[in-house]
Amino acid sequence: MVERQVFGFLQGPHGDFFRRLAARLRAEGHTVHRINLNGGDRHDWQDAATDYTGTLVEWPEFFGRFVNQRAITDIVLYGDCRPHHRSAHIVASMRGIRVWVYEEGYIRPDFMTLELEGVNGHSMLSTDPDWYRAQAQDLPLSTKQPPVPSDFSKRVHTTIVYYLKSHLNGWRFPGYRTHRTEPAYAEAWAYLREYLDRPRRARRIAEQLKRFAAIGSGRHFVLPLQLNSDYQLRVHSHYPGMSSAAFATIESFARAGPADSILVIKRHPLDTGVIDWRRILRGQAEANGVGDRVLYLEGGDIAQIIEGALGVVTINSTVGTLSLGAGVPTYVLGRALYGIEGLVHSGSLDSFWQAPTIPDPVLWDAFTRVLRDRCLVAGGLSSDQGVEMVIEGSVARLTGANIPITLKAAAE
Repeated sequence: MVERQVFGFLQGPHGDFFRRLAARLRAEGHTVHRINLNGGDRHDWQDAATDYTGTLVEWPEFFGRFVNQRAITDIVLYGDCRPHHRSAHIVASMRGIRVWVYEEGYIRPDFMTLELEGVNGHSMLSTDPDWYRAQAQDLPLSTKQPPVPSDFSKRVHTTIVYYLKSHLNGWRFPGYRTHRTEPAYAEAWAYLREYLDRPRRARRIAEQLKRFAAIGSGRHFVLPLQLNSDYQLRVHSHYPGMSSAAFATIESFARAGPADSILVIKRHPLDTGVIDWRRILRGQAEANGVGDRVLYLEGGDIAQIIEGALGVVTINSTVGTLSLGAGVPTYVLGRALYGIEGLVHSGSLDSFWQAPTIPDPVLWDAFTRVLRDRCLVAGGLSSDQGVEMVIEGSVARLTGANIPITLKAAAE
């Protein structure tokens, strides 16, 4: 007999993914409840739900009553570092409730992460390279799947709509305080300013990419910027924000980077434009005497930018797995699931510029096979087809129809 589960959904990715996933779970005979924390959540869900209007201080008591009264068996959420989610995780764990965490795919670009209990620095997975080698022995060989259709403008649109609705319906949720570092009106104004500035920005990006092409292969390092609002940065590193990490990287590069090398700093595709990265990074580079050796890119394909790079420096971005998969040496400034000896450089950042460690391809293969078995779901959020793929894989994982081989082996 199939176990009928009772799911409690908290905040999800911007857009209708969680709503569509819930509909599929109901069609399978399971029960779904939802809590909206703000107007953006309310817009994305568009179904029966409980609006939480209290404060973060009152949240644990409210959430405890919520899960008890509805006999919740599983919590589903996106991002395990948000204050409401961290608190909910503690409450759920005390009651023996399973907590399923979504995050951007550990391996890009054709996967989402769905992991039990936590992701990245909160993951239950080992950091021992020998553990991955042993676990991979019982797993099928990795196969290359067709690329997942993607239209990044879809994600940009859903993000803008989410924050617009959150701002316009703020009166419904008087106790809510965003986890993001910038107020909604500042981000909305920045989005509008960039939208109106599109022609000039397009010309600027074209000029930047022209300069990048002139560098040639094998002469550049890459630093992909993360969002200041990214809790993976704020919780799983000692940096208070992206700017301090970028400044430290530029200082190290100026001190120890090869004289003929270039540091390419790539803007995050979902950056709102509130921070004028072009200006502040240029100022920091000039202050360290490397103004002519630091190139800021506002656009471009990160996979192509990494190709042929001498190395990649990241706090804990999923770009790190993209670089490791391409065989490019990688340095981790924070804590990341892939921060494993044999995959990433284990020395200092200064030493990385001079002699970066090449990732072990055999260990990388074992690592990715374990991830695909344990916590990756094929698909993506940038197209309807990609979302449907994530839903198919998620339902099988959430309902126990697809138990990871490595978990089966551990139970035997």
